[in-house]
Amino acid sequence: MVIGMATVKITITLEDQQLQEIRALVAAGQTANTSAFIKHAVGIALSDAAGWKDMLQEALAQTGGPLTKKERDWADGILAAPKRRGVRNGKAA
Repeated sequence: MVIGMATVKITITLEDQQLQEIRALVAAGQTANTSAFIKHAVGIALSDAAGWKDMLQEALAQTGGPLTKKERDWADGILAAPKRRGVRNGKAA
């Protein structure tokens, strides 16, 4: 750990298969432990998100600037997760 770098313990939920695969990597010595694997995965995801943001900003600059409200609404509609029937506030109906 880097001196001065704070860490916080959290709880996450994974699919059983995901956890089994992580534990297999730990058992095979391919990662130090489950926490190290998750920290690494989060670091990669954050880097990817930053990269996508940079690519989007560059593409927008080359094509006329920020999205209009109409364009953003269209993109949000396309990218939104499909609504599930019978689920309200994260609880089954």
